[in-house]
Amino acid sequence: MRDIPVDSLNHQFASAWKNLNAFNYTRLEWHSLVNQTFLGLTESAVSNNLFSELYDRFAQADAWRIFDDVVPALEFLNSRGLKLGIISNWDERLRPLLRHLNLDHFFQAIVASCEVGQCKPSPAIFNRASELLVSSPTSMLHIGDNPDLDVDGARGAGFHALLLAREQSATPGELNSLGQLHDLFTQSLEMGY
Repeated sequence: MRDIPVDSLNHQFASAWKNLNAFNYTRLEWHSLVNQTFLGLTESAVSNNLFSELYDRFAQADAWRIFDDVVPALEFLNSRGLKLGIISNWDERLRPLLRHLNLDHFFQAIVASCEVGQCKPSPAIFNRASELLVSSPTSMLHIGDNPDLDVDGARGAGFHALLLAREQSATPGELNSLGQLHDLFTQSLEMGY
């Protein structure tokens, strides 16, 4: 296989991802997405061996970057005795990856779409988190980076929701950083919530 510029791959992946109608995070669907990403950049479809190598590579902790605000925010929220969970459109690699990144211990519930059989914005995935955390949806706050999947999905399941808009100016109902959770939590206590 010839060298392919990273920018070309990133562009092709973004385009293929944007054009998805539905995605259930199965290995077969990832393989199809990888083939779409390489379409026109290689002479043939991605081999099963190359796909397996790519799939396994993205199960490794060093393939990912944790934003600087994540661990301090999780430590702060845990120090306040809050129950934390992850609700993610993801595959079977999520739990081991969180363990390798040393993040899993922060969460009392990890809900991956592959385990529920439903992806966000389906209420089913949010309801599963509510069940695992033994909390009513109205007492839960979901923070995510997608207005439709995270914010609308969570609100559709009865949760409170905030959009994490790292690259934009925050408007009411949005955060630019998880570091803002400290102030949000303090304000809610002062207001009696």
